[in-house]
Amino acid sequence: MYPVISDKLNSVDIILDFFLRIEREHLRCPYVQPPHPINRPEQLPTVAAMTISCEGSTSTSGRLLYDENVDHLRDQEYPMLKGPDTIYLDHAGTTLYPKSLIEQSSRDLIETLFGNPHSRSSSSQSSTRKIEDVRLRALRFFKADPHHFDLVFVANATAGIKLVMEGFRGSPAGFWYGYHRDAHTSLIGVRENAMEHRCFGDDAEVADWMQSLSRSGAPPHRDPIGLFAYPAQSNLNGRRLPLSWPCRLRHACQSGKHNVYSLLDAAALVSTSPLDLSDPFQAPDFTVLSFYKIFGFPDLGALIVRKKSAQPLCGRKYFGGGTVEVVTCTNESWHIKKQNSIHEQLEDGTLPIHAIVALDAALDLHVKLFGSLARITSHTSFLANNLYRDLSALRHGNGRPVCTIYQDPRSSYEDPATQGPIIALNIQNSKGEWISTAEVEKLATIKNIQLRTGGLCNPAGVSSFLGLQPSDLRRNFVAGQRCGNDNDIQGGKPTGVIRVSLGAMSNIQDVTAFVRFVEEFFVDSHCPSSPSRGMPKANADFYVESLYIYPIKSCGAWQIPSYGEWDIKPEGLAWDREWCLVHQGTREALSQKRIPRMALIRPTIDFESGVLRIRYDGHLPPSTPSQVTVPLFDDPTAFLGMGTQCRGNTCPPSRVCGDLVSACTYNSLELAAFFTAALSTPCTLARFPPGPSSTRHSKLHLQQPKHQPLSRYSPSEQSIPGAFPPTPPRSPPPTITATAPILLSNESPILTITRPSLNHLNSIITAKSPTSKPAPTSAFRANILLACSSPQGNPIPYDEDNWSSLHVLTTSSPSAPPSSVVVGPQNDRSSNTVLDVLAPCHRCGMVCINQETAARAEEPFVTLAKTRRRRGKVVFGVHCCLRADGGGRRTIRVGDRVVVVRRGEGEGGDGDGEGDGDG
Repeated sequence: MYPVISDKLNSVDIILDFFLRIEREHLRCPYVQPPHPINRPEQLPTVAAMTISCEGSTSTSGRLLYDENVDHLRDQEYPMLKGPDTIYLDHAGTTLYPKSLIEQSSRDLIETLFGNPHSRSSSSQSSTRKIEDVRLRALRFFKADPHHFDLVFVANATAGIKLVMEGFRGSPAGFWYGYHRDAHTSLIGVRENAMEHRCFGDDAEVADWMQSLSRSGAPPHRDPIGLFAYPAQSNLNGRRLPLSWPCRLRHACQSGKHNVYSLLDAAALVSTSPLDLSDPFQAPDFTVLSFYKIFGFPDLGALIVRKKSAQPLCGRKYFGGGTVEVVTCTNESWHIKKQNSIHEQLEDGTLPIHAIVALDAALDLHVKLFGSLARITSHTSFLANNLYRDLSALRHGNGRPVCTIYQDPRSSYEDPATQGPIIALNIQNSKGEWISTAEVEKLATIKNIQLRTGGLCNPAGVSSFLGLQPSDLRRNFVAGQRCGNDNDIQGGKPTGVIRVSLGAMSNIQDVTAFVRFVEEFFVDSHCPSSPSRGMPKANADFYVESLYIYPIKSCGAWQIPSYGEWDIKPEGLAWDREWCLVHQGTREALSQKRIPRMALIRPTIDFESGVLRIRYDGHLPPSTPSQVTVPLFDDPTAFLGMGTQCRGNTCPPSRVCGDLVSACTYNSLELAAFFTAALSTPCTLARFPPGPSSTRHSKLHLQQPKHQPLSRYSPSEQSIPGAFPPTPPRSPPPTITATAPILLSNESPILTITRPSLNHLNSIITAKSPTSKPAPTSAFRANILLACSSPQGNPIPYDEDNWSSLHVLTTSSPSAPPSSVVVGPQNDRSSNTVLDVLAPCHRCGMVCINQETAARAEEPFVTLAKTRRRRGKVVFGVHCCLRADGGGRRTIRVGDRVVVVRRGEGEGGDGDGEGDGDG
């Protein structure tokens, strides 16, 4: 603990030098350390025994104590957690609101008339009084004396940061800006408005900088005013930074006659820990926070301003309604700001009065339910310490640790003064390979565990922990890694982390559930080898058992009739994924991942009538037709921007799987109403326009076989033709070879699965319990299902992992009438149809959506995750594309025999695909 220092301090240099020397001795150490091996307890203690003494630590709280009342509160106040095994572990994002808070705030709004506060009516005065009362209560919640502090209501902590930045930006000579490496992205963004900026790589750099400020003479930066910002708690890993820095900065500036202010981002800290602003000299100049991180509701934030430090905020140029006394606009342009208070100058426009009313109720109920933030600190620290110990102790069968926990060496989970209830980690398999964080989140979602993965808006912290240099980040970006996508393992390194964060209403069952989740899916007790490796060579022949297309992306399948030949084009099977549903606002292509009911939209191709018939096998309003139709062939007048009612021939762009494409949206109000009613989402149908244009291509991370070299041609906006009439793609630039073209599929033209692999998977699923149901073929949304030609063969499950290409031998029987059924392999003749195998297909929770009912389940993804993980990804089936060499018509039909060429049998190629069979 540091001594309390008054405003009138003697011997400033001596005391400051003492602080800085102590800090430098203890803070110069490596930032990342592996978790200490801790023996995992055989059994968690009972609730009555859950007390850990920490009296020997430096923690000011003294004890970590489990709050038994939380279990009762969850039943009474948090019905959203009563769902099927719901585990909420993202309190650092937002905590949960109690039921009584919603009820109380609703009663307040029902019983009292609140008007716009910028008026003199009785309802307006009620609002004004409530705002000022709640402002005072919020200040007292942080022990901030209103004589020394003012509170400005803002939307959230980020809005408060931006408000401070606007004030400093108004300085005539600009300003210098420094921020700590643990800063949230919102703090980092301030640097773009500064004349100079610096990122402090660790606490020792901050200590050296403060010491340089304490010396008289030239400042360490040339700007007359400066701002130093840092988080009270890292939103990445929960490390709590020194709250003494604002005071020490103030001392240093007084000694060295500099003018640098402090900005504290307290949003993460105050969610589970108290913030004491009772001493105005030790307090930050500016403090930002978000109330929803403390109470769950309302969505409101605050900027707390130390009144003696408010001058830089006066440099803000913008003014809004309610912040000025008078404004001239015609012959002269000047204005006079309000001077009564800081918040009057900064609160632009009408405040969110109803949110402020809810904050009043939140302050009441928080004390009633939890007592104090100090009590929450003790409770959540107990849980975090247990979770840390259990995860640290997990080992694979070969002794390798399962989890790498990113803990600062200066923090301890036994000391709430240095560590918050957050654990940031990554998972490795028994070979030491990283598990994709996206795969972890997919499994967690299926098991109803809510957590967060990725960069967590903490770029410098993540880069430091993961050893990512700017050159790595640049290379990863070029390779397709983006915030929120699945390409999160680049160059053998993870690009993000898994974050588990606890809150006031978390309990020991949440901790146990997450540890068991990691044990179930990621601990290799026996370290088995892959089923497709080390097995005898397969000698089975294959034939085409069934063929499927998905005319509308992410909607139901249409099974190709078993008679006649079906064209295979470079983009895939004819008519596959030529249409999609796009959101009417964002123009994003809709996906069954987010809207499972899309599985109930069933398209049928009617060649005789020349239309695509679309029905919805779910409930529709009485006024909505049972089905709609669109023409199969080109009809320009059906599209927005293409008909006689529109000028020009451009279609509004849509985004499909991250690609910006020019899709033709149907202008039919009937179509839009049909799909909107079916999915309860404002959407309509779109198709790719016919005519010469480029196509999308299979993703760059799908390694191409030698017949189709990888292309780096990737235009920022692409137009994609429909399959009929066929149009040649626009040639890429010289010296660049095109990759496999695709229409609306996620990753590749064709997805293939095999009956032996499906049977093997289902044998594992059904062996779990008598009630377990096998996964149907439809779950995997494949285009081609291959089966073994002869029961005397030696079919090996997952043998497709080793395939290089598929040679289709077209059957010699003529086209059969609609009533005929082709069973098993047919006599064949030579064919020029060759499919190159690109890579295994990565899977997600979409395989758990029942394609007949749109209901979600855990299988088959849970079993796949345990048995079919490759390079950190869950795989099933393989991506394929039509080989480019050879001309003429290429076809396939049910019953065709397929000759498999494996790697090492004259053709090569290996890779991993990111597709999930969505289409």
